[in-house]
Amino acid sequence: MTIEDHKSNLINLGKFLGQFGVVESIEDKTLPGNKPFFSELDRKIDQAVHHNGWFNRENVVFSLNQWSEALSPENINAWINRYDFQNGGGKTVGIIMAGNIPLVGFHDFISVLISGHKVLAKLSSNDQQILPVIASYLIQLDSRYEDRIFFTRDKLENFDAVIATGSNNTARYFEYYFRNKPSIIRKNRNSIAILTGEESREELAALGEDIFRYYGLGCRNVSKLYVPEEYDFDSFFKAIYDWNPIIHRDKYANNYDYNKAVYLMSEFKLLENGFLILKEDASFSSPIATLFYETYRDEETLKKMLLENSERIQCVVKNNPEDGEVRFGHTQKPKLWDYADGVDTLEFLLKL
Repeated sequence: MTIEDHKSNLINLGKFLGQFGVVESIEDKTLPGNKPFFSELDRKIDQAVHHNGWFNRENVVFSLNQWSEALSPENINAWINRYDFQNGGGKTVGIIMAGNIPLVGFHDFISVLISGHKVLAKLSSNDQQILPVIASYLIQLDSRYEDRIFFTRDKLENFDAVIATGSNNTARYFEYYFRNKPSIIRKNRNSIAILTGEESREELAALGEDIFRYYGLGCRNVSKLYVPEEYDFDSFFKAIYDWNPIIHRDKYANNYDYNKAVYLMSEFKLLENGFLILKEDASFSSPIATLFYETYRDEETLKKMLLENSERIQCVVKNNPEDGEVRFGHTQKPKLWDYADGVDTLEFLLKL
């Protein structure tokens, strides 16, 4: 398959993923071979929600629509024009996928395919409904994918390289088990936001998207704030108030109640608004329904500290972002060239 073949198929896949809505999905009858896969994926969205208590239709559809936007012709061109696809391909790449948010392994999936390799995917038990339907649609678009996409429930065997995503504990196992194979091993990371006190209400409201989307379960979700000394959180709480219905989700509410009780019994100083707890803490990884924060005196000292901890940080969110940083409201809308952990997946794959 040529790079143009892959490009054409990914463009059609992007259109396919854009059909689904929270209240109503609208079939695009101009898409080739669409009807059976449209109905199947619409059904699988609801099935995924019943299978995983942390998924809901809004979040699954958000993920599908985000990937639909990412797979526009302009974005695909901007992505692939950075690379030389003349050589390589033909290897089998194992992908061990996490299941914390919907389709969290999708970027690895398309990266392996577009680089000319075969996918051997081990899905998380928490997110195994959606990707097989997407794979079937791709095969319908181009039958050559049938010999390039495989799923397994067993341990990975007969592969040439691996991309594995997990916790810090599982990463140690991955590093040992795959020590003789080319690999990308991803560990826990968290995202942080830097506030100056000059943010508008709209910017702080957009930050709510970075905090609450997927209930904060993704590595790109903001789990910690850095604020100036004497920062007044009143404007922040007012700006994010539209997210208050999240407390009516049982699993989220249970975590909120539990963490609040633990903190109060430990006599920690807290700020909270009925659906989010703010706790001053030096850690990067905050529990569900909790957001850690720290104060800073000057931005240069803060930048130095963040650089020293860069391997623990996925995204830095701020107003007027510099290179590699993210503006408010966009952590869960990565571009195709925004690689997890800053590791260029496609460059790795093209060098196999």
